[in-house]
Order: sequence, then structure tokens, then C-alpha cells
Amino acid sequence: MPAPGLFSTRRARAAAREAAARAADDRALLTRELMARVRAIQIRTHKLVNTALSGGYRSTFRGSGVEFSEVRAYTPGDDVRRIDWNVTARTGEAFIKTYAEERELTLHLVVDQSRSMDFGSGEWTKREVAAQLASLITFVALRHQDRVGLSLFGERPGMHLPAKKGSQHLLRIVREVLASRATSPGSDFAAALEQEERLLRRRSVVFVVSDFLEGPGQRTRDWTQPLARLGLRHDLIAVRVFDPFESQLPAAGMLEFRELEGGALRELDTRSAAVRQIWAARAATRREELVATFARARADLLELDTTRDVGDSLRAFFRRRVMARGAPRR
Repeated sequence: MPAPGLFSTRRARAAAREAAARAADDRALLTRELMARVRAIQIRTHKLVNTALSGGYRSTFRGSGVEFSEVRAYTPGDDVRRIDWNVTARTGEAFIKTYAEERELTLHLVVDQSRSMDFGSGEWTKREVAAQLASLITFVALRHQDRVGLSLFGERPGMHLPAKKGSQHLLRIVREVLASRATSPGSDFAAALEQEERLLRRRSVVFVVSDFLEGPGQRTRDWTQPLARLGLRHDLIAVRVFDPFESQLPAAGMLEFRELEGGALRELDTRSAAVRQIWAARAATRREELVATFARARADLLELDTTRDVGDSLRAFFRRRVMARGAPRR
């Protein structure tokens, strides 16, 4: 007669095999859904990369990357901040360093992967809009033979892909933005920005992409100083991804809300004009604080609405930036 525990052991093994098979099916389904979403974004952004967007890209980032060219004698009117004091001391005459615009730019995307990025009241979530932007920027950069890198972060710094070229690199960037998931609530902006300070050795165009729902000093370390330091060394662009629902509530009666970061539940009577006004006022205050923070850090602001075309927003940003800056910044 078989031992008493034999059948239970066999059942346990069979159950384990069934669970493993279900998990494999789930992973395969996730992979198919993910790749379908990646493909949809690739098709969408391919259509958006037209001549206007491509031309706007180069004029927008003109002068963002500069490299040392030579040392020459100082002439009246030269910027004294460029004096090479070592050569000047050796020769006894004033010499300055000159720079030339780099033929190849380096762009780096720093993308928030916190749970709040999974929200969207329309067709696209904030995470998917971030992936569309990443695809657009990478696509246009590759057309100009520029390199693009990616860093992900949530409650701590995550994946870091050094800047590279190539169509496979583009697909990986989009896939990683869509596939990565935060395991804990909140975003540690300070740690993520400090990581970029250490890893980005050459001057780059840095896009920090987030919904920025946690302002400076809220539940996490204050990130204004790391942001400001990054803005001194690099061409910094803050990309705020938002959903209109976060600033304007519909008059839809009693609604139950779950905080994506903390999981707390709350009911609101959206028929109340006072409730809708408070909601809108708090959203406006958050935005004003963020705009001031970005201005102090010398960061340009690009805002992406999940219900609007990413390409239109990016083209408008290119135009504003060119008009505001005019000549290349050295």
C-alpha cells in the first residue's frame, strides 16, 4: 500500500505544475499585450515624426552640446569667463578657450515609474503617454544620428541604459517604459536625480518625465537642490504628464477614489460645486509650485495632456523654446 503522504505529494506536485503553466500563460499573454502596445505606439509616433517635427528638433537643441575646440589669444570683447588661466600663466599673455557645437548630441530620458503613472481617464495612461514621448524623442534623435539613454525610477533609482543609437535601442526604450512597474508607493526624485549627476559625465539634454504629484519635500527627501545642480551641468527639461481629471472633476455624483500611491479610499460628492472648486484650486496650487521650482532650476517645462496629441504638444514646445532662446546657448 502506498505511503499515506504519497498521494498528497503527487497532488502538490501536480498543483505546482498547473500553477507554473498558468504563470507561463500569463507571461506570454502579458508579452503579447505589451508588444501590441509597443507596436501601436511605434506606428503612432512614426506618423508624427514628419519634416516639421524633425526640423524643430535640431533648431530646438542647437547649442545644447558643446565641446572644446582650441585656445587662442584674448581679444577685447571676448568673454573673460573663458580665459584659460593655466596657458595665460605660462605665456604671460591672456588666452581663452573656444568651443564648437558637437555634431552628435546626447539625450537622456529619466522616467518616473511610480503607480500614479498608471492612471488615465481616456484612451492612454500617463505611463503610455510617457512612452509615446520617449519613442518620439528617440525616433527623431536617431534620424539626426544622436544618442539616447534611459533611466527609470520609483521609490528608488532603477534601470539605467547608457545612451546608444539604433532601432533596436528605440524599441527597448519604449518597451522598458511600458513594462516596468513600481513595487512600492511614491517616487524618490532626489535619489534618481543624484544618480544622474554621477552617471552623466558629458553634457546632455536631460528629460525628467513624471506627473510630479509629490512636490518637493512631500513624504520624500527634498529634490530641488539635486534638480538645480543637474540644471547647471545639463540642458534640463521637466516633462509634466497629467490627466485632466486630476485638475477638473466632472459633476458625476458620488465617486469612490483610491489613491494609487498609498491605496487609501475616499468618497467625494462631485455634484458639489464647492468640492470641484477645492479640487481644482489644489491642483492649480501644485502646478504653480512646480513651475516655480523648475524656473529656479533653469529647467524648461513641457506639459503633456493624456487626452491630447503628444506630437502637437512637442511641436508647440519646440516653437516656444526656439522663440525664447533664439541664438544657441553656450
